[in-house]
Amino acid sequence: MSEANHIAILDDDPEIRSLLEQNLRSSGFEVSTASTGRDLKTILEHQTIDLVVLDLMLPGEDGLTICRELRADSNIPIIMLTAMTHEADRIIGLEMGADDYLTKPFSPRELVARIKATLRRQGMIASQSEDRKRVASFDGWKLDVVRRELRDPDDVLVDLASGEFD
Repeated sequence: MSEANHIAILDDDPEIRSLLEQNLRSSGFEVSTASTGRDLKTILEHQTIDLVVLDLMLPGEDGLTICRELRADSNIPIIMLTAMTHEADRIIGLEMGADDYLTKPFSPRELVARIKATLRRQGMIASQSEDRKRVASFDGWKLDVVRRELRDPDDVLVDLASGEFD
């Protein structure tokens, strides 16, 4: 059996985080939750995350800024989950780099379906044999050749220059 995809949830509402975590875990995903942009950055530094569910209205740093920063550093899939329902909000979210946009209130089953569809489009739901081709492991180190990431035995991301990777 292949490893579960790892989803990070950033939402300042503890009830929504808990609901999402329960639904995603029961759907077979590994889940990490964050209530602030800083918490999400810590998660991303120490774990391999396959997709981020991102609220827009957050205390401190807003979701659009976080989305822009994530997009500048990686191609990690992002689904915005927010109470901002106007067409202009959806367009801005998608133009800032979100792969999908779902408004609150939402159906947890629909969110799970959208996560699976986004991962499928990204080619990140893989069979075990595809996982072996994508991630090489040695002495606890993991090299993800698709995401071009090296992680040490403690699952900490190691910075590599493109010349070192190639």
